[in-house]
Amino acid sequence: MRKHLTVALLLTMAASPAWAHAFLERASPPVGGKVTAAPRDIVLIFTEGVEPAFTTIRLRDAHGTAIPTGKPRTEPGDDRRLVIDLPSLPQGVYTVIWHATSVDTHKTEGSYQFTVGP
Repeated sequence: MRKHLTVALLLTMAASPAWAHAFLERASPPVGGKVTAAPRDIVLIFTEGVEPAFTTIRLRDAHGTAIPTGKPRTEPGDDRRLVIDLPSLPQGVYTVIWHATSVDTHKTEGSYQFTVGP
């Protein structure tokens, strides 16, 4: 009986969906980083896939002014990589603010800064 209970428990656990969240794993420009040349895009890599239609990335300068960006998109074949195109950025400190909805519909959010300058 104990063997059957163990097998049933293992099968139940294997059949259960994994309900995780899409947390920011790494970014380019890097979190807290300094780049000498203005980046052409922002790339956020999450721990699981995200839905670009329900995910936002906003960029603000040091004064809090919103910087216009492209629409977020995932790269073909990799729904963990979210990308937005940027206009030409002058030197300064920028804040990236993101709200992500993972493919399993869980929501996460965060922000970080990077600097463009010599």
